Amino acid sequence: MSQQTFAAIGAAIAAGFFLLTASAPSWADGRAMVLAVDPAPLVVETATGPKSFTIEIADDPDERSAGLMFRKQMDADHGMLFVFEGTQAVGFWMKNTPLPLDLLFIGEDGRVKAVKRGEPLSEALIAPQEPVRYVLELNAGTAEKAGIAPGDLSRHPVMDGTRPQ
Repeated sequence: MSQQTFAAIGAAIAAGFFLLTASAPSWADGRAMVLAVDPAPLVVETATGPKSFTIEIADDPDERSAGLMFRKQMDADHGMLFVFEGTQAVGFWMKNTPLPLDLLFIGEDGRVKAVKRGEPLSEALIAPQEPVRYVLELNAGTAEKAGIAPGDLSRHPVMDGTRPQ
């Protein structure tokens, strides 16, 4: 093949890639990322009984970085579960998140280690006192209303390794 043919093929591939990526919604351009709702609910065992939430699961670095940025509303019984590769120190901020949130920091054992409030559009760091494996974001006030407190047990297939891939 000639250099012109290679150049034409390269240009066509580049143009196709540009069109695909330019038209795809992306949190990087100010649009909210919406992940599929996991079929299994996340259940928190509280002193007043189990509380169930539908969740989206952010389990890769890009999903965890985007989180609930740019979301303006979320159903009362819905949340996003951030899953980290292992127990580690974590910190969140809400710079591009207009939705007020509760952040539940959860250990490897499924126990809630801390419940913190996120201030909309703030760059203040939100972090627990100890390393965790999971973080559940819910609408602000949900944890208090549901009676969720440190020590409560959270259950979901992703937490016990039974979630299908």
